Amino acid sequence: QVQLVESGGGLVQAGGSLNLSCAAASGSIFRTNAMGWYRQAPGKQRELVARITSDGSTDYADSVKDRFTISRDNAKKTVYLQMNSLKPEDTAVYYCNANLVLYSDYSSKDYWGQGTQVTVSS
Repeated sequence: QVQLVESGGGLVQAGGSLNLSCAAASGSIFRTNAMGWYRQAPGKQRELVARITSDGSTDYADSVKDRFTISRDNAKKTVYLQMNSLKPEDTAVYYCNANLVLYSDYSSKDYWGQGTQVTVSS
């Protein structure tokens, strides 16, 4: 069974920083493809924040470019999101996403973390 374990959310003042991490916890992972972070604010749809492929190519939402940095440690099957210059509009539940291939069937599937709350006060 695959679990994406997230950590690092919390309450921060505007202009502050937070670092989120997400580890794919399972001994049955054959390959970790793209990993990313999404967020969902109250009353809004879930949106892509940042994404990183297995070879390190990155993609960001326009609203977070130059403020957020996504990175990954392939050996640890972990993805990070460094968030700087946070704004109140960044307040949301942040979800980790990973496209994984398991030894059980060698097919790629998307997995989601449980979500971590990020609250930015003005």
